[in-house]
Amino acid sequence: MAAIPRKKILEKFRKMIAGGVPIVGGGAGTGLSAKAEEAGGIDLIIIYNSGRYRMAGRGSAAGLLAYGNANEIVKEMAYEVLPVVKKTPVLAGVNGTDPFVIMPLLLAELKTMGFSGVQNFPTIGLFDGQMRQSFDETGMGFGLEVDMIAAAHELDLLTTPYVFNPDEARAMTKAGADIVVAHMGVTTGGSIGATSAKSLDDCVMEIDDIAEAARAVRKDVILLCHGGPISMPDDARYILERCKGLHGFYGASSMERLPAEAAIARQTADFKAVTLEHRTQKWEPVLGKSDAQTKKSGAKTTAKKKKG
Repeated sequence: MAAIPRKKILEKFRKMIAGGVPIVGGGAGTGLSAKAEEAGGIDLIIIYNSGRYRMAGRGSAAGLLAYGNANEIVKEMAYEVLPVVKKTPVLAGVNGTDPFVIMPLLLAELKTMGFSGVQNFPTIGLFDGQMRQSFDETGMGFGLEVDMIAAAHELDLLTTPYVFNPDEARAMTKAGADIVVAHMGVTTGGSIGATSAKSLDDCVMEIDDIAEAARAVRKDVILLCHGGPISMPDDARYILERCKGLHGFYGASSMERLPAEAAIARQTADFKAVTLEHRTQKWEPVLGKSDAQTKKSGAKTTAKKKKG
């Protein structure tokens, strides 16, 4: 499918916000995930490199490590996802800190392929402590992701960056971000989800601070939440009811991994619950024509021996 113009996407989202309808985006690690999400009425589909690991049964955090070229993986996945999506904007997760990318050329290529926008993933924002400091000190900091969003904005691509604190929210909004997504950490739950996370009430406070910082730069910025303990629809409802001016939710693991795990396990268990009719039956082999003739001939020979 061709890229959907940024202006058209934003016009739709403004109408949704005015009507009190939440904006919902979701990651697609497979073409089937994308088709199912579109059938469910999703508003944005995002291809992350982490989707490949997630749907292969590995943790989403694998997308942050050197298991493959993140930007190239997203382009490979595009050939599976883009052809099956009919009307929903598809965004590319872009590794803005990749030192071997000419960013304007990559972004132009993604737009030509049919991507309607971008998001900053893998992101340095998910690192902290000494590792985060090392990235910043060696020229691979979050600022490069801000630069990537600014370059995408110049190409009129929809931009929906992840941010992790108010300072990053201000920087991304100044760079022209259309949608700021407050990231609460790796999603919990399921067989390969994170097990440590902040509480939903902690998330409410953090999201409110991020939202306030972004709106201080531009009042019309759209705000969504993602990750951490916000893994199920009831969690998203809890947050949306309590956060001021929050417009929706982004799901990745919560949109494709968790539903797939539960549905496949339940379907398998249902098949295993099917019982055979209880009966005792003597087993005999099914004979072909030659086998039957051999058996008949053998019976005659035995009868002659007994007679003799």
